[in-house]
Amino acid sequence: MKKHPWLRPLILLTAFALAAGACGGRDDDDEGAADGGEEGELATVPGFDGTTIRLGVVTPTSGPVAVIGNPLTAGNEAYWEYVNEELGGVAGQYQVELVIEDSAYDPPTAVQKYNQIKGDVVMFNQLLGTPIVNAVLEQLNSDNIVAQPASLDSFWVREQNLLPIGAPYQIQAINGLDWYVTLGGGEGQTICTLHQDDPYGEAGQEGVDFAAEELGIELGPEVTFPVGNPDFTSQISQLQGAGCEAVWLTAVPSDTGTALGKAAELGYAPQWLAQSPTWVTALGESPLAPYLQENYMWVSEGPEYGDTSAPGMAELIRIQETYAPDQEPDVYFNFGYVESKAVHQLLEQAVENGDLSHEGIIEALNGIDAFEYEGLLGDYGWGAPEDRDPPRANSIFRPNPDKPIGLELVVQEHEAPFAAEFEFGD
Repeated sequence: MKKHPWLRPLILLTAFALAAGACGGRDDDDEGAADGGEEGELATVPGFDGTTIRLGVVTPTSGPVAVIGNPLTAGNEAYWEYVNEELGGVAGQYQVELVIEDSAYDPPTAVQKYNQIKGDVVMFNQLLGTPIVNAVLEQLNSDNIVAQPASLDSFWVREQNLLPIGAPYQIQAINGLDWYVTLGGGEGQTICTLHQDDPYGEAGQEGVDFAAEELGIELGPEVTFPVGNPDFTSQISQLQGAGCEAVWLTAVPSDTGTALGKAAELGYAPQWLAQSPTWVTALGESPLAPYLQENYMWVSEGPEYGDTSAPGMAELIRIQETYAPDQEPDVYFNFGYVESKAVHQLLEQAVENGDLSHEGIIEALNGIDAFEYEGLLGDYGWGAPEDRDPPRANSIFRPNPDKPIGLELVVQEHEAPFAAEFEFGD
């Protein structure tokens, strides 16, 4: 290349002028945004244009599981509206936008929707359903993208690209069964299981099996069904015929209604002990309500709705009333709210680190010591995947139509003495 000696003084003059115009100057090694922004600006990356952070949501907004997906997503949205309006966005300056796609609770559809938006988001604020997360997980790993699973399978605990919250399903079953056998009147009873025939159902069964071995009890039949099962006559008849006095149920709410409706019709009334996604408030307002009040207990986490002794409860209620005024109190709205609360903590760390890229979010994720939820769920010990320590206690509720969310607390944060011994997936 031909040299031009006259360029050198011009370059020096220009450099001097730029340095003089800068506030306090800058080092030559400092880098601005990827598009040439000034010092202190975050680089633009997929899902972040310098002003707005885009987050993906793949959830069932249609079909039978929409009774979970829609209020869950409403909780996501209300939390981020609060952050945008009252806090000025993440780090007080970056607005958050959700990109929502309908999975219809169908794994192939979810994979398609994931691929459709993955290049336009910094991470996923919600992937609903154990089968959905399983279907997308390999791509999350290869794409180096983080997602918050709206699913409590213990397998997620050690997955680098997932940000789970809450006590896993297996822990729910461990604590629920331990409480029932040791404190709830179930000692000596025949205990069976009824679960959908997929990874979500298997997660509940795994917890029941672990608890039964620790308690030294022999379980009755394990009965399964497909999601959206139209008729539970054979399953209920099998449980009834085996003399099952208590049944651990792992289902989505639509199947809960169908299964327990058939049980009521056949005059079968065991003690139903149920995993958290089995419930929806509409069940407590249906003709099945009297049967549920007598025979159903729900195992979940946290305080009773409206209990402001939990530090975060008053704020959750205020944000719901302000940003989702048409939303009735709902357990899934609350979970969606806490999902976004977790993602917010992660994004604040990523911004503090100066990197919202997919790789930067992974780095931020591994650098957080704990995710804190102000008593709405148990705090989650964090760090690298091998150091993660999820909550080990669960609360037990029964239906009560006089409560604003249709559920009354029976016992808060019961922890089986052997819950800490359960080993999470590699």
